[in-house]
Amino acid sequence: MKDLFLAAARGEQTERPPVWMMRQAGRYLPEYRELRQDYTFLEAISTPEVAAEISLQPWERFQPDGIVMYSDILTVLEPLGFSYHLESGVGPVVENPVETPADTERDHGDVREQLWYVGDLIERLSAELGSKAAVLGFAGGPFTLAAYVCEGQSSRSFMELRRLRAEHPAAFERLLRAFTDVLIEYVTYQEEAGADVIQLFDTYAGLLSPADYREFLLPLHQEILNAVDLPTIMFARNLSGNLDLLAESGADVVGLDWTVDMIQARDELGDMPVQGNLDPALLYGDPETVTDRTRDIIADAGDTGHILNLGHGVDRNTPTENVKAFFEAAKTVE
Repeated sequence: MKDLFLAAARGEQTERPPVWMMRQAGRYLPEYRELRQDYTFLEAISTPEVAAEISLQPWERFQPDGIVMYSDILTVLEPLGFSYHLESGVGPVVENPVETPADTERDHGDVREQLWYVGDLIERLSAELGSKAAVLGFAGGPFTLAAYVCEGQSSRSFMELRRLRAEHPAAFERLLRAFTDVLIEYVTYQEEAGADVIQLFDTYAGLLSPADYREFLLPLHQEILNAVDLPTIMFARNLSGNLDLLAESGADVVGLDWTVDMIQARDELGDMPVQGNLDPALLYGDPETVTDRTRDIIADAGDTGHILNLGHGVDRNTPTENVKAFFEAAKTVE
């Protein structure tokens, strides 16, 4: 329910935790795979009626309390003049990556005009769901987006961006600034279209040292998250032990990956709402195990300011009966 979701995001006590899953609209669902046979990924996300149908497929099966729009963090590459496509087994490939410091000098186009389909999608979801579930918009964070355009594709280390940081610090900051400016317009557009919550995914921010995160990235996160008058969620991986950095981001809710101990996180963050954090790999177990481990997290988080989620996105081969067990564990908590 939307009201339940928003209450937890405000840090209020709830009768049960609201629940959704990152990547819940996607490849683990047979109906998604069937629909995608007729559309490329980029066609699907840029065709609002198709994207709306995909976004709502988890609602039809599981009735989560939040419905995340079916889109991609890389959509904001378009206003900055970057082109990308998806390759099977590789993931996103940036066709014109940053190769020299001069490539970081970029002006952005009209976000609302070029990404019109995102606003249309959110409007459709809001009209369909009403008060039944919160509509979640999202965006990638500036470091993660910069990492993709420097590397040209996914990477374990994203060394090209980190190398840029060391060799050409002015270009590094200029690229982060360019993405931040676009992201401020993008999240504002999502708010205007009717999103109830915005999540910022700077997934790879944990590749920075804490000192570099605080100097270069934290002020940008604060700008982006403070640009909207909505509940916001901040998510980055591998920041266990540095959750205070996420808490300072200006977000209302800190997203926890599965490597973070929930009790320790609660002690460290105090009254700040949290989201998470079942290991997605545990959804390959049997439904009883999924239920037990999910309820352990619910118990550890307590009944105030907790949004139940995975510690990262649901994997493409996850059995749907285990996804159902995850959702039902939240809805039947005693």
